[in-house]
Amino acid sequence: GWAGEGPGAGGKNRRVCHAAARLEMGSLWEEFNRLGTEMIVTKAGRRMFPTFQVKLSGLDPLADYVLLMDFIPLDDKRYRYAFHSSSWLAAGRAEPAAPGRVHFHPDSPAKGAQWMRQIVSFDKLKLTNNLLDDNGHIILNSMHRYQPRFHVVFVDPRRDSERFAHQNFKSFSFPETQFMAVTAYQNHRITQLKIASNPFAKGFRDGDPEP
Repeated sequence: GWAGEGPGAGGKNRRVCHAAARLEMGSLWEEFNRLGTEMIVTKAGRRMFPTFQVKLSGLDPLADYVLLMDFIPLDDKRYRYAFHSSSWLAAGRAEPAAPGRVHFHPDSPAKGAQWMRQIVSFDKLKLTNNLLDDNGHIILNSMHRYQPRFHVVFVDPRRDSERFAHQNFKSFSFPETQFMAVTAYQNHRITQLKIASNPFAKGFRDGDPEP
């Protein structure tokens, strides 16, 4: 369950080369992935569920690190959902990519020891389809597929640190976290699984008394 970077991890700074990240709630992500995960994007911004959470190891306890995420398109297609076959179909070329943004974990920068002490949760991250968003949310195109990426960046104290920028980070991708961005859930089984497994969706559950 621990992901490291593939080939090309060589030449990395020793403070990131041993970094490893384990995806939390992996079995839940797998369950969604089997159905075809969908994530809601709204103008105001919507949090992801499942939340992207990782457990880190292999950092230098005394070094400073910044943690961040970005989202890359999985392909150059736009999709539509075919209800009769309960499947996604390619429906033409992708729209121009939305502005590429990164989301910095709000505790950044922090010591390696702090990051490794507990599970790192990106629960403040929000997804939007508003191209003019000025809240710093991640901007995605609806009906497009994305791969979240997680990056560990060593804060290099050297004055000429930008020269070593390519050596000072390590990236992680978990294929089971891929998703389709939507403005409303298309697959009813995704809706059911979200309601069943999301503690914040209690209001949607039949027969549940109001908290």
